[in-house]
Amino acid sequence: MSRDRRRPARPRPGRPAAKGAAPKKAPNKTPRPQPQSAPAPSFGEPRTFRLGVIPGATPGKWVDAWKQRMPHVEIELVPITVAEQRAALDDLDAALVRLPLERSDELHVIRLYDEIPVVVASAESHLMAADELTADDLTGEVLITPLDDVLGPLDLPTVAPRFPTLESTADAAATVATGIGIVVLPMSLARLHHRKDVDYRPLLQGPTSTVALAWNRDHATDDIETFVGIVRGRTANSSR
Repeated sequence: MSRDRRRPARPRPGRPAAKGAAPKKAPNKTPRPQPQSAPAPSFGEPRTFRLGVIPGATPGKWVDAWKQRMPHVEIELVPITVAEQRAALDDLDAALVRLPLERSDELHVIRLYDEIPVVVASAESHLMAADELTADDLTGEVLITPLDDVLGPLDLPTVAPRFPTLESTADAAATVATGIGIVVLPMSLARLHHRKDVDYRPLLQGPTSTVALAWNRDHATDDIETFVGIVRGRTANSSR
């Protein structure tokens, strides 16, 4: 009989190795470092930027930009009157004011925009038939000038009322709604005191009213510089 010359079977993958075979070494798995969260940015102590606002001023778009750019600094809008705007600056970071303003070396003022004047009268007034008015159109009209007037002398061919001076622009708007007289205001104040029974028309070549941003120089901070950049249209990445 011939000898059986069969070769020894080789171990197949996935099956245990034959006795006496060297054990395979497990792959050396080094643990991967876990990602660490970035530290939260530090903005310093919580603080509030206090902005004075005169009647008629509309800082909404600037406030929205501030909240996006400076979410860590609260902005507080403080209503102020034109008569008290200069004194109010002592307790504010900055303020939207109406010129003229008592100037001094301690005060910094940036002109923002001019407002055109409008004639406010009863919605039934014959003056509202025109799209625009001139000084001549107001000849003989009763001109009401309230105590909180911001335009000053107008030099119009009007007549003074025979009743006492009214306290406020709101009172003047209510009076002209009855058909008695007219009042001349910056357009923003006419919109602020708008009523269903009154309307207004632009006064051509009338005195404009300038709105400005003002602050005391000794109150200057990075927050003020940021707000100045916002009202001037600078982006967050713009240089000062």
